[in-house]
This record gives sequence, C-alpha cells and structure tokens, in this order.
Amino acid sequence: MLLASWRSQPSHEAVLVETDEICVVAPPVPHDPKSGLGLHAPRPVPADARCPVCGMYPARSPEWAAQVIFDNGDTQFFDSPLSLFTYLQDVGRYTRGRQTSEVAASYVTDASSGAWIRATNAVYVSGSSAAGPMRAGNLPAFSSAALAQRFVSARGGVLLEAGQISPQLLQNLNGERRHAHVESPP
Repeated sequence: MLLASWRSQPSHEAVLVETDEICVVAPPVPHDPKSGLGLHAPRPVPADARCPVCGMYPARSPEWAAQVIFDNGDTQFFDSPLSLFTYLQDVGRYTRGRQTSEVAASYVTDASSGAWIRATNAVYVSGSSAAGPMRAGNLPAFSSAALAQRFVSARGGVLLEAGQISPQLLQNLNGERRHAHVESPP
C-alpha cells in the first residue's frame, strides 16, 4: 500500500511511504477536572480512546489496558503493556510535540485483579502462552512477583521488572510490522 503524506507538506513535495498498516493518530485525552480524579491519577479508559501505537481501542480489552499521563494531565491510552513500552521508547513519534520528559505517570492493568498499578512497580511476564489483544506475544502485568509466578506456573514465561524490558525484547514481541501514522481528518 502506498500513502501520500499530503497534510504535512505541499502537494508538490508529497512523500510516498510504503507500509503494511496505517492508523489514525490518536490525540491525548485532556484531563477533566470535574472527574474528581487527581491530575496524575489513573483514569477509566474511554470507549472511543485509540492506542497511539497500533490504533486499537483499549476499552475493548480492559484486562490489557495501559495509560500514560503527561504533566498537564493529558492521557494516552494503550491496548497493552507492550504498546505502552513501545510508545515510551519514542514518545514524539506517536504523539507529535510531546517528549518522554513530559510523562508524569504510567499505569498498567494488573492481570490478576484488573486494578491500575504503576508501570514501574509492576512485574511482567514475557514468553507466556497468553496472547494479548493483537493476538501475539505480550507482557501481562502483575502487582507482585508472587502473582506473576502463579501465572508463570500455569502459562509459562519468565518474570521481568520494568527496567528489564529492553528495546530488543520489544522488537521481538512486536515483530517486523511496518506502521505509518496519519493525522485524523478535521
């Protein structure tokens, strides 16, 4: 498939990009002060929120959902911890004008309880038989090593802390997908 990038450049300078997939760029969801939630507290995933990495709707797989909250309270929602960590490698690629330094908090869903937990405190499982929302390898998250180990006993895999999730692991889990982003129409 060929895509002409016509919004960001004059038509005579259009660039053709060869890609296997296209998604609409998902803008961050602004903080709603009327929600009663703190500026950097985790929020429920809106039904229409789109993952900025893959374009999926995180609300359709709440057991895998993740989120990043920026300093100003804007939030990006993800379909999985895998997409969250992929996003954190290059925030500006997925949310133009934003930088990693603006991320105030990140959360993942605890696979055992469904509660939000800080992504930096979670224990992840890599290499299990659990297929994430994209039906490929993923990183289910748990609030404790004991819960994660129970999961490993049933589904296989190895335990990882957030700091052990390397760019190489993410590349292996994401595969060789080529993915282009286009601005949503006005």
